[in-house]
Amino acid sequence: MGKLKSKLGNGICHIYLIVLSVIAFFPLLWVLLSSVKSAGELSANPTSILPKKFTLENFTHVINDLNFIENISNSLWIAILVTIIAIVISSMAAYGIVRFFPKVGNIMSKALVTMYLFPPILLAIPYSLVMAKIGLTNTRIGLVIVYLSFSVPYAVWMLVGFFKTVPVGIEEAARVDGANKVQVFVRIVLPLVLPGIVATAIYTFINAWNEFLYALILINSQDLMTVSVKLRSLQGAEILNWGDMMAASTLVVVPSVIFFMIIQNKIAGGMSDGAVK
Repeated sequence: MGKLKSKLGNGICHIYLIVLSVIAFFPLLWVLLSSVKSAGELSANPTSILPKKFTLENFTHVINDLNFIENISNSLWIAILVTIIAIVISSMAAYGIVRFFPKVGNIMSKALVTMYLFPPILLAIPYSLVMAKIGLTNTRIGLVIVYLSFSVPYAVWMLVGFFKTVPVGIEEAARVDGANKVQVFVRIVLPLVLPGIVATAIYTFINAWNEFLYALILINSQDLMTVSVKLRSLQGAEILNWGDMMAASTLVVVPSVIFFMIIQNKIAGGMSDGAVK
């Protein structure tokens, strides 16, 4: 009787999860199928699921005529640069906080969390004035600097928890063997917190990739637009071409979904490794 109840409960849980997965996956499937429909079919019957005629003209128009690949390249370039710089700075800062300034680090961590309660729009005007003053408006470097001002504190806050899991005894043993502080940090500590660094890098990359507000404010050139702003410009056109919108959304979303499916275990493992009692 107990085994029957257990099997019945597992069956209900699996059915429930399958239903939730279908509900979550359906919008992506609809966007993907709509991107290979003709413009006339989308206008005539937008609620249909399967396309009557398979076509790639929407992707051809988005890539060749709208230069959407260039916008993807902009977002990719900015997100990768922000991630690399943020991880390098925040890993050293987090390690210094944990090992040399633990009391100050606790206060700083609480202050960083408190600052994230305020919406980013509050800094839109100051950032715009500063970027205009130093001549970095409408440049990718200016956008990278702005993103770093948000990404580095967030990454430091995340990595502090990971560095706290490293036993001090391992570092002391390495120092006894003749390693200096830099060697201990690079060869001993960083490999131990690598799952946390990977998880933090992924979240930093996602935030930079998806950011819309400051990309809209600081970038006004079509050639330098990020994907989020480019998608918004397609939606704001006088005549909205749903085929272009679906194709552009597919180019942005589907690679991200595939990437997350590949590295989801690393994210979960990294976050659980960084949990501190």
